[in-house]
Amino acid sequence: MAWKRKYRCKRCGYEAEVYDGQGLFRQHITAMWCGDCHSVENIVVGGVIADVAPSYRSEVGRLCLRCGSANIKIWNRSTCPKCEGEMEDTGEKEFWT
Repeated sequence: MAWKRKYRCKRCGYEAEVYDGQGLFRQHITAMWCGDCHSVENIVVGGVIADVAPSYRSEVGRLCLRCGSANIKIWNRSTCPKCEGEMEDTGEKEFWT
């Protein structure tokens, strides 16, 4: 069971949705920050897909889903990828499986 949460930058208004918990097929979603396109992208890690595709077992070696860059890191959920302002949890969340 997992939740989708929304974060918003206090300075520029950029919004990102991230996931907490584990999906139906035991996967989790990791929010990654891209240093090239300055966005937060969610990548699937683990679960059933990792059993058949070893590259899904971790965040290592993954690419940005938006621009294809390898310049991605796990997002800290507090720094805006656009302006480096402070991101805050809006309190909006919805159930996700």
